[in-house]
Amino acid sequence: MTIPVNQLSDPAVRAFVTALNANDQEAFRDALAPGATMSDDGSDRDLDAWTEKEVFSSRGHMEIESEKGDGRVLVARYRNDTWGEMRTKWQFTVDGGKVSRFETGQA
Repeated sequence: MTIPVNQLSDPAVRAFVTALNANDQEAFRDALAPGATMSDDGSDRDLDAWTEKEVFSSRGHMEIESEKGDGRVLVARYRNDTWGEMRTKWQFTVDGGKVSRFETGQA
């Protein structure tokens, strides 16, 4: 059973996931704080390059299995056209109502 995106607890995380799932690059950028950073499997990555490859050009999509930490820690089934589907963990730092950092990797 999955959690509908519109029921995610944290508004900034909800905006991030909604934009990602809609493949809406403008809304995705709007969900991020200026200078936002990210890491994948423990390695910092260039956010723009990573999201273009892993999300937008490969039609990334998250199905949320669980949330913790006031809605800022998610376990999701993530899929894209490059890697298929995998179980992933996402941890978000939110500042001023925007995602300032996210860390993802296999769960």
